[in-house]
Amino acid sequence: MNRSRFALALLCLALAGPGLCRAEDAPRPLAFGEALGEHELIDIRYLPRTLGELGDAKAYVLYFTTVECPLVQRYLPRVAKLERELRAKGVAVVAVNVGPGDTIRAMATQALEVDAAFPFVKDYDARLAAQLGVDRSGAVVVLDGEERLRYRGRIDDQYRLGGVRPKVSRHDLREAISDVLAGQKVRVEETPVDGCKLSPALPTRRERAPTFAADVAPIFWRSCVECHRPGTQAPFSLLSFERAKANGAMIAEVVRQGRMPPWFASDSHGSFSNRRTLSADEKDTIQAWVAAGCPSGDLKRLPAAPTFPDPKAWQIGEPDFVLPAPVEEELPAQGYVPYRYVVLPHVFAEDTWVSRVQIRPSNPRVVHHCNLAAFDFLDQDRKKVRFITGLVPGGSAMELPKGVAFKIPAGSMLVLQVHYVTTGKPEKDQISVGLRYPREPVTKQLHHVQVSARKFAIAPFAPAHPVKASRTLRHDATLIALFSHMHLRGKDMSFLATRPGKQERETLLTIPNYSFDWQLAYRLPEGKVRLPKGTRLTVEGHFDNSAFNPYNPDPKDRVRWGEQTYHEMFYGFVFYTDDHERLDLRVDPKTGVALPAAPAAPKPERAPKPTRRRYF
Repeated sequence: MNRSRFALALLCLALAGPGLCRAEDAPRPLAFGEALGEHELIDIRYLPRTLGELGDAKAYVLYFTTVECPLVQRYLPRVAKLERELRAKGVAVVAVNVGPGDTIRAMATQALEVDAAFPFVKDYDARLAAQLGVDRSGAVVVLDGEERLRYRGRIDDQYRLGGVRPKVSRHDLREAISDVLAGQKVRVEETPVDGCKLSPALPTRRERAPTFAADVAPIFWRSCVECHRPGTQAPFSLLSFERAKANGAMIAEVVRQGRMPPWFASDSHGSFSNRRTLSADEKDTIQAWVAAGCPSGDLKRLPAAPTFPDPKAWQIGEPDFVLPAPVEEELPAQGYVPYRYVVLPHVFAEDTWVSRVQIRPSNPRVVHHCNLAAFDFLDQDRKKVRFITGLVPGGSAMELPKGVAFKIPAGSMLVLQVHYVTTGKPEKDQISVGLRYPREPVTKQLHHVQVSARKFAIAPFAPAHPVKASRTLRHDATLIALFSHMHLRGKDMSFLATRPGKQERETLLTIPNYSFDWQLAYRLPEGKVRLPKGTRLTVEGHFDNSAFNPYNPDPKDRVRWGEQTYHEMFYGFVFYTDDHERLDLRVDPKTGVALPAAPAAPKPERAPKPTRRRYF
C-alpha cells in the first residue's frame, strides 16, 4: 500500500469507525493526463457539490487549504488576486479545505478575510486530495477543460515554511495555466510543495462506546431538543432513543459539518448570549455513538428530559392583546411560494408599549420565517416602517429586558411578511400576533438603526458583488442585538463600528456564510457592548449572483432592490437602548398606553421670613 492510500485508510477509520472502510476503497492517485471523475464536496452552504457545477471552463485550479497553515495564509491573497485575472480567461478556481478540525464557518470566514470571490469547498474525507496525489496544504492542482490532471505542486517559489525569497524567480502555476490554455503539454508537471502535512482526524481513545442514555442524551437535552421535539418545525424529535437511532446517520452528518445546531456567526468576532454550537468533544461523542451502531445503554437511567411549554401555547404567557390574520392562507402542495404580506386589521389609536411579542402560526410546519413591522396607516408611500421582530427556525419570541419596551406609534397598523414553504400536500395557515404589555415601569424604549442600501445593481454572474452602507449613532447606546437580512443571493454580512475620533474599526459580528433559510438574531450579552454617540456603524456584505449559487433564480439578471425573493435586499439591524434615556412611564396593563404621570406632591409652604426691624 502506498503512502497516500495508507493515509486515506487511517482517515476512513477515524471518521467512519473500524470495519466500515477498506484499504481497497481508497482512490488510486491519478497519473498525469488521467481524468478526475466525480467527487462530492461540501460548500459554505452545507450543500454537497461537484466540480462539474463550476460550469464549463478551459481549466480548473484547485488550491488545497487549511485555516491554520501559515503557507496557505500567505498565498491565499495572491490566489484571490490571480483568480480575478483568470476569470476572464475562462479559468475556474476553487479552494478545497482539507483541515480535519476546520469548520465550514471557519472556512467561509477565511474566504471573506482574503476577499476571495471564488468558491470554497470542504473535502471532508480527503478523498479528492488523495486521488490527486496531494498530501500537503498549500498544494495547487491544475486540470484541463476535460478535468484531466495537468499540474501538481506549488504556486511559485517565493514563500517557504522557513523563510521568504525577496522576489519570485519562477511562476510555476501561471506557467502551467498558460500551457493548458495554449493546448500544449505542461513544461514542468510537478513541483515540490512546502505546505503543512495533511493529518487524518484521529478518533478520541475511549474505554467504551458512548451510549444514548449515559452520553448522548445529555447533549441532546442541552443543545437540540429545544427545537427537535413534537409540535415544532424540526423534522423529527430527539426526545426518544428510537427516533434518535432511526436518524443516527443524518445526525452524525449534520453534527460533523457543523450544520446543526444552526449558527452562522464567525468565532473570530463578538460574543453572543444565544450562541448555539457543540464542543469538539460533544461532536466526537455523537459521531462515535453512531459509528458504534447507536447503542442505547441503560434507558432506565436516562436523565430526565427538559420540559417545555405546549408548542400550541403562547411562549410569552397569556397575551394582553391578540391580532389574528383576517383570513386563512391557502398553500399549494408543491412549488415555490413568493412572500405573502398580511396586514392585521387593527389601528393603534394611541402610542402603545409592548415588552413581549410573539408571532404564532396555526400550522408551524409551513412557515419558514416571518417578519413583523409597524407602518403608519396614513402614509400612502408606506415609508415609515418600523421592524419589530421575526419568527425564524429555532428562534424565540421577543422578550425585552426588564424596564425596556417597544413603542408602536399612534396611527400604526401591523404587517407580516411571510415566507411559506410547501410540504407535498395542500396546507392552510392563519398567523396570530400576541402582545404583552409591560408590568413594571418603562425606563427605556427599544431603538434600532437600519443600516441599509437600496441603490445597488448586482452584475450578472458576479460571484461576490460588494454592497456597503453606514449610519451614525445618535445616542450613547447599549447594544441588545444584531440582525441581518438579504435574499437568495446573500453571501455574507459584517457589522463594524468606528468610534468618534478613531480610525480603527471594531468588528461586532461577521456572518461569513449567510443563510436565507436561517435568519437568526444575534443577541449580545446584556449591558456589555456600549458605543458612544457619533459612532459610525457600517454594514458590509456580498451577493453571489454566480451560476454556482444553487439558490440563484437567474444568474443572467442584473439584480436590484425589491420586495420579492428574486429581487434583493440589504439590511443590517442594530437594536439598542439610549444610555441617557429615563422615561419612567407607567403603562396600563390592559391597553399598553402610558398612564398620566402622577401629579407632583405639593411643596410645603414656607413660613414668612420675620421682618427685620431697624432702629434709628
